Formats: sequence, structure tokens, C-alpha cells
Amino acid sequence: MKRTLLFFIDGLGWGDPDPAVNPQYAYGGRFFRLPVSGAGVIPGGGYAKPIDAVLGVEGVPQSATGQTTLLSGVNAQAALGKHLTGFPNDALREILLAHSILKQITDLGLRARFLNAFRPRFFEFPRERQLKYSATTVANLAAWQPFCTLDDVSAGKSIYQEFTNTELRELGFHVPLMTPAEAGAILGCALRETHFSLYEYFQSDKAGHSGDRNRVCAELTKLDAFLQALLGELADDLADDTLLILTSDHGNLEDGRTRRHTTNPVPLMVWGVGAEEFMAGITRLDQVTPAIVARHSDSAVG
Repeated sequence: MKRTLLFFIDGLGWGDPDPAVNPQYAYGGRFFRLPVSGAGVIPGGGYAKPIDAVLGVEGVPQSATGQTTLLSGVNAQAALGKHLTGFPNDALREILLAHSILKQITDLGLRARFLNAFRPRFFEFPRERQLKYSATTVANLAAWQPFCTLDDVSAGKSIYQEFTNTELRELGFHVPLMTPAEAGAILGCALRETHFSLYEYFQSDKAGHSGDRNRVCAELTKLDAFLQALLGELADDLADDTLLILTSDHGNLEDGRTRRHTTNPVPLMVWGVGAEEFMAGITRLDQVTPAIVARHSDSAVG
């Protein structure tokens, strides 16, 4: 059974390899020091290449359009005629409701899961209110799949968007404090229950917008430890039937000279048997979802 985890990290670009400019080359870790020459081998036995997030639309890529594009395979910025920040508007929601990757996978008769846990308040809202939230939320609603809860976090079946749970504990929720490594291992275990899993991390984009280089480096260090543990947990799976795909919606934290998003390409990083072949035909953000769906279509037909 083929499995795929799409690990979406908000605001991660492929920028200048100068450590004075780019914290990804100065934070001290391994995984986000992307190949200087472009596409190449990365730690953990994976492959990486830069892919276009601008998609022929004038301006700087933004979250609402970039995430809709990534999660649907539709060039949402071209459909809208501009880059849109924040949460999806009505037009972008329509794209997600029709083409969400989670919906496309479940339409194949396969299992798909959005692994981010939500706080109790979210479940009090009607579907119409929930549809006003992030692109990932709309993508899951499009597939009519259940959302993970804080009970799932406590049971080790899901993780929160801030995976150490520090934020949740500060808000008074009784959930275990986790290291990035512990959270990464939990995510690796959780994806074995489905054919396709999605996990979103957006503290990276918030750090980039802060303009605080130390905060950016701290986020990269956390993500480095998280990713190392995730790859360790999945070592046998990646040697068999699983792909781990990491990408982003736009650049941000790779350029310490600005607090804004950038027009830099975003990394497409893939681990697992067939990783290099999987990414061979992908040069743009809107090609990621079609490639994932095609991979699972073969499995569904077989």
C-alpha cells in the first residue's frame, strides 16, 4: 500500500546561500541548507529542487493563493488574477471544495487524513463558519473528513500546529509537553493509518514576518530536529512504500533583509524509494498535487 505524507512548511523559500542573508545557512542544522547548485541530494537520502511559486502572476506570492494552489493542483493565483494573502476568499474556497487533494484521494476510495489537531472551540462552529478558516481546513472539509482533536494529541495520534504544545499549555489545555523529536516520531506513526496524510506548520512564516533572526534560527532548529526524528521513525517505510514530501507556499524566512514574502522559488524535498523519479517532472507549485494523486491513482487501480 502506497503512503504519502505532505509536510507543508509555510514561508520556506530557496534563497541566497550567503549565511549573512539567509538563516537557513546559518542556523547550524542540516536539512534546510539547500543545495547551492540547485537540485541535488539532501540529508536523509532525499532529493531537493527549487520550484516556481509565482506561477506567471505579477507580484509576490501570498498564503491564500499559494496554499490553494498547493492543495488543489489549480493555479489559483492565475484563476484569481492576483496573489491573495490570508485565508481563502469565495473563489479560492470553490477551487478547494472541488479539487482539494484530500478530496481527490478519498474520491479514489483511499484513506486521507489532515493530521493537525484543533482546539475544542473549532468544533462548536457550524460548517459555514469553519469554511472561513485556512486553506488546509477547507481542504479537509471538502473531503468531509473528521478533524483531529486535543484528545488525539494526548493519545499520541496527532500533533498540534505548534508541535511542542507550549502554546496549548499556556492557554490552559492539559496536553503533554513534547520535544520536536517526540512530535516528529508521533507524526511518523500517525501516517501509517492512511494512504495520504497532510501536516501543516506555519510558525515558520510567523517567525519570518517578525524580522527576528534569532527567532527564525530557533524555528529552523526545531524543524530540523522534528524532521530528523520523522525520517528516523519512517526509515523502514521510506525503503518500501512511503514518500515524505516537504514543500512550501512562498518564500519568507530565507531572506533576513525583509519581513515580507519573497519571489524566490520554494523547495520541493522528497524522501523514499522513487523520490527522484517522483519529482522529475515537477517544476511548479501547481504540479505537486497532480503528481501525488497520480501516484495513488496507480495504487487504486492496481
